[in-house]
Amino acid sequence: MRRRAWTATRLLGVAVLLAVLLRKLGADPFLDGLRGLDPGTLLAATAIGAVTTVCSAWRWRVVARALGLDLALPAATAAYYRSQFLNCTLPGGVLGDVHRGVRHGVGAGDLGLGVRAVVWERAAGQAVQVVLALLVLLALPSPVQGAVPLVALAGAAAGAAVLVTGRGVAGRSARLGRALRGTAAEIRRAVLQPSTWPAVLLASLLVVGGLLGTFLLAARAAGVHAPPLQLLPLALIVLLAAAVPLNVAGWGPREGVAAWVFAAAGWGAGPGTAVATAFGVMTLVATLPGAAVLLVGWLRVRWRGARSARVLAEHGTGAVG
Repeated sequence: MRRRAWTATRLLGVAVLLAVLLRKLGADPFLDGLRGLDPGTLLAATAIGAVTTVCSAWRWRVVARALGLDLALPAATAAYYRSQFLNCTLPGGVLGDVHRGVRHGVGAGDLGLGVRAVVWERAAGQAVQVVLALLVLLALPSPVQGAVPLVALAGAAAGAAVLVTGRGVAGRSARLGRALRGTAAEIRRAVLQPSTWPAVLLASLLVVGGLLGTFLLAARAAGVHAPPLQLLPLALIVLLAAAVPLNVAGWGPREGVAAWVFAAAGWGAGPGTAVATAFGVMTLVATLPGAAVLLVGWLRVRWRGARSARVLAEHGTGAVG
């Protein structure tokens, strides 16, 4: 019941946010974001998506193998495409990753480790994106530049508080202490050892670069022709908002934050909403190979089921005869 209540609350929040944007701005910004999406732009977004998907799959493979799970790059790429498509079409933005971790864990014979490999892989990618965003927002003018040092200090203080609290709690509970130490050791093995962190860092930077490139394409498609250095900080802010798992099929916080940050930068809320709309559609189109992966998997299961039914029927007929 709590899960259903949370889902309903999230859906209502996104609906209210989009309704407010429609009431304030009308439908024109959303339509402007769609009008500029010609086949060439969508093809370019799909090509960028292919590169970022392979990089993400490579990062996942590195983390999984560091934890002792076998994972081939072609299989990882197909599974990542599938998870991205599910993330872009289902509420929350993380159900595809859950599905990916569960399927890999079951196939590898260790469900918990398979899910945790996905958690550490995604957490590492998000951490790189956040750090890069803070560095860029510190260096380049943006509506939030003055608040970035405070945010960075608050984040560092919160991290230190978590570490101190964790050590204190671990000292009072032997079982919890062992669990925390085991988790810390697993994170170090997965993403922080010399054989893994360079690949994880490089893959994460390439993924963020691909997302930024897609955002710049979306801005051009929506008619915003500002210099890339002016758009870069805004893009990183919108990408951080898009990563918040409170959306519905990717929509919600991304459009709200884009409208706000573009208005604060002097370009207006309408163009910001148009860019976010174009970006959302381009992202969805880039994940469509994941729909093909889902379809192939479904057909394979149906074919195996039909073959098994035929074999059983033939054996049954033979036994009766």
